[in-house]
Amino acid sequence: MCSVRNVGKGFGVTGVFRAEHFGLILHMNSWHAQRNGIAFEMRMDLCWQRLSVLPHNMGRVIAVANQKGGVGKTTTAINLAASFAAAEVNTLLIDCDPQANATSGLGFAKDPERVCTYHLLLGAATAEEALLATELEQLWLIPSHKNLLGANIELVEAQGREFRLREALEPLRERFQYIVLDCPPALDLLTLNALVAADSVLIPMQAEYFALEGISELLDTVERIRAALNPGLEIEGVVVTMLDERTNLAQQVVAELKSHFGEKLFAATVPRNIRLAEAPSHGKPALVYDPRSRGAESYIRLAKEIIERGPAVVSHPSSGQTLTTEGTGEHGGQPEHEDGIGAEEMDKTA
Repeated sequence: MCSVRNVGKGFGVTGVFRAEHFGLILHMNSWHAQRNGIAFEMRMDLCWQRLSVLPHNMGRVIAVANQKGGVGKTTTAINLAASFAAAEVNTLLIDCDPQANATSGLGFAKDPERVCTYHLLLGAATAEEALLATELEQLWLIPSHKNLLGANIELVEAQGREFRLREALEPLRERFQYIVLDCPPALDLLTLNALVAADSVLIPMQAEYFALEGISELLDTVERIRAALNPGLEIEGVVVTMLDERTNLAQQVVAELKSHFGEKLFAATVPRNIRLAEAPSHGKPALVYDPRSRGAESYIRLAKEIIERGPAVVSHPSSGQTLTTEGTGEHGGQPEHEDGIGAEEMDKTA
C-alpha cells in the first residue's frame, strides 16, 4: 500500500472508493481545522496492482499537444499529472499556454508578478525559481501568464530560440520522474519549444472527423522536429477524449484511429463527464474534486497504461508516410468497456 498525504483548501470529503476493474483502492480522510481561516487536510491511500516496481529510467518529458483547440489538452495535462502524483511519482506540470488554464485549473490565480514559463524562455529565471507546490504532495507546477504570448515575438531573433525550454528543464530531469507540458492550440514557437524539450508527444483527440483532419499536420511537424532539432522525439500515443460510445460516429472514428495508430492508440479513453468540466472551476484535478467520477477513473487508467508501457518506442516513418504500429500486446487500441458501472454513475453530458 502506497500513501499520499495532501494538504488543500475547500475539500471536506471522507469516503472510500473501490474500483477493482483497474486495481485501484482509494481511501480519503479529511478533517476541518481553524487557523487563520479554514484549512482542510486530506489523507489518501492509493494502491495500484502491478505497479509496485516502477521503472528506474523515468525522468520523461511528455508534451500534450494538438494544434486543434477544444480537444481536451489542458484537461488531459492536469489530470494525467495528478494521476502520476497520486501514484507517488514526483511529477511536474508546466503550463506552456498563454491562456494559463492549467495554472487556474490547479487553483492558482493570475499573478503578473509571479515567476512563470515566460521568464524561463527569456532566461530571466530558473525552473527551480518558478516551481509551485500544489494540493497534491508530489505534484508541482510551473505556471503561465498571458505575457507568455509575447515570447513568440521576443524570441524570433534570439539565438537557440527553439532550445530555451529544453535547457531550462535540464536541471529538473533527475528530480521529477514525469514532466508534463501543456501546449497551446497552435504550432507556434511555444509549441516548438515544448516539442524540442519533450521525449514524447501525447496527442488528445476528440472522436470527431474534424479532429482527424488536423492530425497529419501535427505528425508532419513532429517528423520535421525529429529531423532537425530533436531526433529522440517519439509518439507517446493517442488518447481519445470526450468520447460518447453510444454514437456510431464515435465508434467509427475510434476504428479509424486504431487502423492508423495500432497499439499507439491508448486503450484508456476519456468519456464526456460533467465532473471533468466542473473540476477546473474549483481549482482541482478531477482525482481530488470527485475521485468516484468516470473522468477521474479514465485518467488514472491512462497514467497506469503509460507507466506500464514504459518509454515510447516507435519507428520513424519517412515524411509523407502514415504512422502505423502493429498492435501485438494488450494495448491494441480497443476502448475498454466499463462493466459493472450503472447508468446512474456515468455522469455524461449531453
